[in-house]
Amino acid sequence: MRSLQKATHQQTRLINQQLVLRSLYDQSAVSRAEVARLTGLTRTTVSDVVDGLLEAGIVEELGPGQSTGGKAPILLRVPDDARHLVGIEVGDSLLTGAIVNLRGEVRRRVEVPLDGRDGEMALARLDELIGALVEPAAAPILGIGIGTPGLIDTTTGTVRWAVNLDWRDLPLGARLSEQWGVPVHVANDSHAAALGEHTFGGHPPGESMVVIKVGRGIGAGIVIGGQLYSGEGSGAGEIGHTAIADNYRPCRCGSVGCLETLASTRAVVQRARELAPHAPESSLHASAGTERIDLDELVRAVADGDDLAREVLLDSARHLGRTIGGLIGTLSIHHVVLVGEMTRFGEPWLTAVRREAHRSALAMLADATSIEIGRLGGDLVVLGAAALLMTRELGLALSR
Repeated sequence: MRSLQKATHQQTRLINQQLVLRSLYDQSAVSRAEVARLTGLTRTTVSDVVDGLLEAGIVEELGPGQSTGGKAPILLRVPDDARHLVGIEVGDSLLTGAIVNLRGEVRRRVEVPLDGRDGEMALARLDELIGALVEPAAAPILGIGIGTPGLIDTTTGTVRWAVNLDWRDLPLGARLSEQWGVPVHVANDSHAAALGEHTFGGHPPGESMVVIKVGRGIGAGIVIGGQLYSGEGSGAGEIGHTAIADNYRPCRCGSVGCLETLASTRAVVQRARELAPHAPESSLHASAGTERIDLDELVRAVADGDDLAREVLLDSARHLGRTIGGLIGTLSIHHVVLVGEMTRFGEPWLTAVRREAHRSALAMLADATSIEIGRLGGDLVVLGAAALLMTRELGLALSR
């Protein structure tokens, strides 16, 4: 049995600082006495912590508030731009980064194409992006948060395996932290998307949800009681590489029949290209045999009611819905949010996903589960990476 140990003075101070900062962050203007009431800390402790936060520039004094009979209290707040965060998404073909303030507002956005680069060349592009964001920053940089595909050890910031990037056992967090002199936190891109949606998507604090990112790859982020669940080995949510069909389609992970080969953007485009030559009645037939059938054309064809395009889309939705039905039965989480490029297909796709999920799960659980498209759009992973950074570095309860 492991013995209990008393918290050190440094640990206690850190906990107190996070309590004070959280209470200030959640209020537009508040006095020291009110912070003491909210946190349960003594006024002396609160004053000591506030003095340190004022000196660091994370908190500012607004001036006197309303008096209740004695001396008017000095009101405090956390300025939105007291610190800036660097949030980065490592995409399939593009690196996207942004300077984000403490309220999740994007102050500046930069994109750098990968152009097929991987390994050290992809890292060089990542350094280029960070430099373009950090060097002209208008406020102190709190740190860098990165959302990247692959299996990620979030405790050390190590990329255990990212297939398309040819990164294996890469200490990305430590390497970038040493280079740029700020804390760096790394998470799987689907996990970062889940944090971004939970934090900045207008959801209730502490809500549990599964966020499924469906693009060229497929992955899920699981938030339980407001906390990201990474699982043992940080592999929770790797649903894209779960084999769900006995078919011939090889997956980039080395297996066959994975969800990603059936329900991703790559899969629907490939399937449309295969079927178009045999469907002269389809608007896609004219593009058969070329690379002209892409996601944009497929989205247009579905919107125009093209039968072939709808068949391909709804088949992919059924596979995803069946997987979601399994998640509903396994986790009994009542809120599933879909994000990523496949959401461009809108209501036809969403309706088919919902229908199959409901059919595949216990009715009582399915009836209690909402499945919806996310609210934040393209910067979701960037914002989630910033949210990870704020959670780790400031201990803030990040829901608004």
